[in-house]
Amino acid sequence: MLTISDLKIGTKIIFNDEPHQVIFAQHSKQGRAGAVLRSKLKNLLNGATVDHTFAGAEKIEEAELQLKKAQYLYKAEEPPVYFFMDPTDFEQFSLTQKQVAENGKFLKEGEEVDILYYDGEAINIQLPIKIKMKITYTEPGFKGNSASTVQKPATLETGAQVNVPLFIKENDEVIVDTRDGSYVERA
Repeated sequence: MLTISDLKIGTKIIFNDEPHQVIFAQHSKQGRAGAVLRSKLKNLLNGATVDHTFAGAEKIEEAELQLKKAQYLYKAEEPPVYFFMDPTDFEQFSLTQKQVAENGKFLKEGEEVDILYYDGEAINIQLPIKIKMKITYTEPGFKGNSASTVQKPATLETGAQVNVPLFIKENDEVIVDTRDGSYVERA
């Protein structure tokens, strides 16, 4: 069992009998009232988010999730389903668009990812925080646009859109933060 002081961003807990991940946590103490934790939780089964305030003495159950490696194979368009293969026994399985959520736009065919399992069932994927991607399309920059905070849209090799500095060109490789889809640096 966890206390509210153990809850930090990224902690996985059982809330309302379902696995959730803490995506925002703010501790506060209000005089005589005692400590509370304001949090935003993401349901790992359906992707829904909920705001919840935990009281100081509340005990929270930690989610028992397993991480296993899998290779991303391809995406079927109708309905959007992502197919993966377990590298140990070569068994194929799929996850829905809802389960993969925003992570789907950063998946490259043949790439190895971590799959989250809950009660023996694949429920979600976990990508590295920073990944290297190639720019497939962006407007050309102009000479002298090398030290500016102005950004322009660019399309990544997976089709995802990201804002990049003006000096980035097509076929450049960039590092992208998978948590918010933002440009980090040139690779």
